[in-house]
Amino acid sequence: MTRLPPVGDAIRAALLTPDPAAKVMAARKVARDWRLGRLGLTFDQPMPDRPARPVAPELLPPNRMPKRGKAGSERGRLALWHALAHIEFVAIDLALDMAGRFGAEMGQDFVSDFLGVAADEAMHFALLERHLATMNSSYGAMPAHDGLWQAAEQTAHSVAARLAVVPMVLEARGLDVTPSTIERVTNHGDMAGARILTRILDDEIRHVAIGSKHFDECARIQDMTPENYWISLVRRHFRGGLKPPFNDSARLAAGLSLSACAVLAC
Repeated sequence: MTRLPPVGDAIRAALLTPDPAAKVMAARKVARDWRLGRLGLTFDQPMPDRPARPVAPELLPPNRMPKRGKAGSERGRLALWHALAHIEFVAIDLALDMAGRFGAEMGQDFVSDFLGVAADEAMHFALLERHLATMNSSYGAMPAHDGLWQAAEQTAHSVAARLAVVPMVLEARGLDVTPSTIERVTNHGDMAGARILTRILDDEIRHVAIGSKHFDECARIQDMTPENYWISLVRRHFRGGLKPPFNDSARLAAGLSLSACAVLAC
């Protein structure tokens, strides 16, 4: 029997694709080939410490990012959409790395779930890039911060820590802030942008739920309650507490414990 190409090699190649448009295509192709049974559950090579990045945007520490400007100004609107595009671009790599780094340990369903997330994030980025084009801009025209991948580096040793911090803290934060962003862009008359963000919010609830589902399995293996295990890992691996107010309905839909969120709130 012919051995199927390793899914790990395909994921690694997508992570090492720097061009945004090519990365979108690579992520979607890996997810599609996996779904169609063209790739085997094999991981022959380690994942890269950092994914390849395009020349632009310039990546800065969060404390060196320029001010966005007033929310209603042209610069403020562009800065908002650039920031959102960057979050979704990095999210492609976060989902790919999750599947590639921990897939051998966690198994087929885990790989399927996070390659599906990677394909969704690629679609989100493409929508945001297209929206930027309607404003005569493009991804890379403004600096972006590198904080999201730092969280991946700090949790590369543990699937439970990665799940606790990336989907269940960082992505969950998007559930809290996106509704107010939708309201803001609607008030500015950007109905196309509001529809994009509504689609992203719906998908991100599902993504956080995927992370929560697999985290619960990690907690079961450790013979701990998911709430206590999550609190302990977030305190160990995430600087600072969670920032209320929380979108309780979205967090509940994603399977997050509101009582655990309250313990970690700052």
